[in-house]
Amino acid sequence: MAINSKNPETIVLHAGWRADPTTGSVAVPIHQTTSYLFRDTDHAANLFALSEMGNIYTRIMNPTQDVLEQRITALEGGAAALATSSGQAASTFAVMNLCQAGDNFVTSTDLYGGTWNLFANTLKQFGIEARFVDPADPEAFVRASDDKTRCWYAETLPNPKLQAFPIKEVAALAEQIGVPLIMDNTACPVLCKPFDHGAHIIVYSTTKFIGGHGTSIGGMIVDSGKFDWEKHGARFPLLTQPDASYHGAVWTEAVKPLGPVAYIIRARVILQRDLGSAMSPMNAFQFIQGLETLPLRMRVHSDNAAAVAHWLAKHPKVEKVIYPGAMQGESRRRANAILKHGYGALLGFELKGGAEAGKRFINKLEMFYHVANIGDSRSLAIHPASTTHSQLSDADKLATGVTPGYVRLSIGLEHMDDILADLSQALDAA
Repeated sequence: MAINSKNPETIVLHAGWRADPTTGSVAVPIHQTTSYLFRDTDHAANLFALSEMGNIYTRIMNPTQDVLEQRITALEGGAAALATSSGQAASTFAVMNLCQAGDNFVTSTDLYGGTWNLFANTLKQFGIEARFVDPADPEAFVRASDDKTRCWYAETLPNPKLQAFPIKEVAALAEQIGVPLIMDNTACPVLCKPFDHGAHIIVYSTTKFIGGHGTSIGGMIVDSGKFDWEKHGARFPLLTQPDASYHGAVWTEAVKPLGPVAYIIRARVILQRDLGSAMSPMNAFQFIQGLETLPLRMRVHSDNAAAVAHWLAKHPKVEKVIYPGAMQGESRRRANAILKHGYGALLGFELKGGAEAGKRFINKLEMFYHVANIGDSRSLAIHPASTTHSQLSDADKLATGVTPGYVRLSIGLEHMDDILADLSQALDAA
């Protein structure tokens, strides 16, 4: 029985699964298997030829992964999704599914440090050029593009700059020149629906808020199915020209009977097959559990973070609070345009004592965890300049919003009295 709903609270509990047809099990099983029995040789041949869809090998697909993919696809209002072993794998595949040696893509400067390094250095080794532009000026994406530009990339709520990206404005420009806009929505699932604002592809680190429990690493790519690859075919040879890696398949033609899923199918049967960044069935199961409470958790994360931002703004030792709901002018307008149900769990601040005061503050925290992560149910803290963004030059750190004294918090689900008590005692010692 299909459950037809546009409400996230219902989708995360019911999309993609009702019960096991054999046993009646309501919980999604962990299909901890490498392989799947083919009915006969014709069945096997059809699966490999993509004339019939089904399970071949867990590096490519798995029934537990499939439920997670269907559920997140429904949550985002997309056409199809691919689960990966990490958010970094999702970001890598999202770009490499369109770019090959000699190509380029345009990316926002406002990025997580690991993504910046991936784009600026690692992809460069594959002959793919990342062109960084300041999203304060949407037209910068157009000026940086040429006939070898295959996509644009940005973070919805950049970590740690936290200045909301102008999705609608940039997506409209992307449509004009014929490239897809890829949005990393890791920091604000449910709170923002990038497809509603014109984005074409979404990536997630499911490790963060979607999981919420801090036990599993994973990623997700979601395709809206709305970008017309054939219309701009010359720009996308990996999708519109014969692929020697799969019997000369032209992806926009080969999978047309399945719907607008050429992008995801190619990512699955080429990149996932060959590079092997598959999500484990156990982790897929864990993310399904986290997803079931995601809408409820994001509300509490947002409410708690708003209260902490308000409290920090009044603290005598705090010089500046970086939080979407505390910004003014264009930054606030952009945040209000895309964050309809809260500003998220992340906030940053700078102490009047600078970097040394920031380090003392972190070292004095008792309840907050000092970890390189965001999105746990627990409250977390870190000093990005010496950790997550330490690989970047000083100039690149500033471009991403990381100053020497910046402290980033990911506010959890604890009682507000306990959150503020820990912050207060640590600030007293800073």
